[in-house]
Amino acid sequence: MYEQISHSLLNEILNALKPAIKRKHIRHFYTRLGANFFGMYTLFHKLYGHRDDCDKQMYRLVETMAKQYINRSAEHKAIDIDREKDYDWFMSQKWVGMSLYTEGFAGNLKKLQSKIAYFEELGINLVHIMPLLHCPEGASDGGYAVSNFRKVDPNMGALEDIRSLSHILREHGILLVLDVVMNHSSNEHEWAQKAQQGDPVYQDYYYVFEDRHLPDQYEANMPEVFPESAPGNFTWDEAMGKWVMTVFNNYQWDLNYSNPAVFIEMLNIILFWANQGADIVRLDAVAFLWKKLGTAGQNEREAHLVLQLMKDCCQVTAPGVLFIAEAIVAPVEVVKYFGEDVVIAKECELAYNATYMALLWDAVATKNTKLLHEGIKNLPLKLERASWLNYLRCHDDIGLGFDDLDIERAGYNPKAHRHFLLEYFTGAYGDSSARGMKFGQNSKTGDARISGTLASLVGLEAALARSNEKEIDEAVKLILLLHSMILSFGGIPLIYNGDEIGTTNHYEYVKDVRKDRDNRWLHRPTIDWDKAAKRHQHGTVEQRIFDALKKMIAVRKAIPVFADLNNRELITVDNPHLFVFLRTHPQDFMSSVLVVGNFDASPQYLDLSALDLWQQAQYSSMKDLYSGEKTKDDRLRIPAHQFYWLAMQP
Repeated sequence: MYEQISHSLLNEILNALKPAIKRKHIRHFYTRLGANFFGMYTLFHKLYGHRDDCDKQMYRLVETMAKQYINRSAEHKAIDIDREKDYDWFMSQKWVGMSLYTEGFAGNLKKLQSKIAYFEELGINLVHIMPLLHCPEGASDGGYAVSNFRKVDPNMGALEDIRSLSHILREHGILLVLDVVMNHSSNEHEWAQKAQQGDPVYQDYYYVFEDRHLPDQYEANMPEVFPESAPGNFTWDEAMGKWVMTVFNNYQWDLNYSNPAVFIEMLNIILFWANQGADIVRLDAVAFLWKKLGTAGQNEREAHLVLQLMKDCCQVTAPGVLFIAEAIVAPVEVVKYFGEDVVIAKECELAYNATYMALLWDAVATKNTKLLHEGIKNLPLKLERASWLNYLRCHDDIGLGFDDLDIERAGYNPKAHRHFLLEYFTGAYGDSSARGMKFGQNSKTGDARISGTLASLVGLEAALARSNEKEIDEAVKLILLLHSMILSFGGIPLIYNGDEIGTTNHYEYVKDVRKDRDNRWLHRPTIDWDKAAKRHQHGTVEQRIFDALKKMIAVRKAIPVFADLNNRELITVDNPHLFVFLRTHPQDFMSSVLVVGNFDASPQYLDLSALDLWQQAQYSSMKDLYSGEKTKDDRLRIPAHQFYWLAMQP
């Protein structure tokens, strides 16, 4: 769209660019900038148009983008062009991810290169490396309290190690995901230190207050993220003699995005990491980006405008790079982080499906799928060109953020049901074999979240301790059932490292003074590579899980209906222990796959003849894509904690 005011400003900006930039061959940059500038201008003015320095800051924005484009390698620019042509490339069923901490998985970045064969053996072609930037010793929040956004933790390596890793991963067809911590910096960051020294420019990078008057007004509506270890949302800084907003921890200062200088700094950092080789950038804590008096300080309209502007800018400089929204919020809110459009993701192409994750854990505890079915039935539709990251565990805790209405529709009392889940997964309920821990307990509300590895939460740890083969077998089946659900749901499955070999809780974290006050390190394991080697020993737990996942991943990659094309239909069945959905191909209904999961500890039955899809298409037989078994029976028997991926054959 041609719009006189914005294009007049663009001409002024381009004329004012430094000669060193003008002399560069940046034709693609200018083409993309012209196509996106009206949208960028509109968003920038919505956020910052009230400021006298708005146009000056707009110039800085374009200059920053141009410099980063010039710094972008020819290899990365070629990838950008290829991905622009195949703009749905990430929707394919062929992507399967793994997330890991470098230190716990390999030791450092150079040693991580030696593990590429392990990824390929399992079928992993997307690797999310948890934050590895420089953080203060003992105040890092697991890598999310960054003191230098461009410096790698010396224990992990250096920038050239990231570039080298990125290059070799690309040679093996593996995507690299890196984090940018958007919401805050460490209080030891250069910006914070200058603010502490009284520099008003850098105090405006944060939310800084002379007294408690405004902080108290904010507190009236803002929840506490870590009520146990970091109560409140503000910290008195003695050096500065002022209060500063610290939503997460007292050493993590919230960045002030109402200042355009902060936006430009953070965009510059995102583009910097895109140029180091990140195929996907995970934007941390995006729900918290804009704070407003009288609100909870989450999911504000301006936060979405910030992300839309970030995406527009990235599409000019590095259009092949995707964004992940790390927004662990209610389903009705999380879909907004894809962007408000009919088709295209105007904010982030990917988002964590935290709702699905939590609902799956509910099905494990209750052994039925009433809440799982209800929650997925009410999961808002996503955009066509956007996709979920489906996961069972991550580096964080498991929250129980179900919608109260969904809980009630499933026949439970919301407060009592959450209490039951906490008791179940910490092993305090009846004969529960789960071995989790409560995290982030709120003494005022009784709310808490759950820490623990997948294997320990499904009972494998307890079964191994008892040397009970039957219980071990059931726990392994449950691990595979859960993975079958994320591999077939629609989106990119993300396996947490260690889950592929049945890694149990890491209790040694209490011996490390850097970690002993945060029980999330319970499930942030240091991989035992001797244990991992058992994946080659027939009959071991490691072999049974690893080989089953390897087969599952290979099957997924070969079946086009598992691509994320908004092609999933939830199927209502009479049996409350079964979770059933249909995956279809938009152009070929006859290539449908019926996914069935049994969350009960005993066999269950599904009457196929009662399903509308069976009657309408007159299917004669089915083949389980995973086991290869065929059946013609209308009454399908699903063994305890088993799943089927049934190819429907007319």
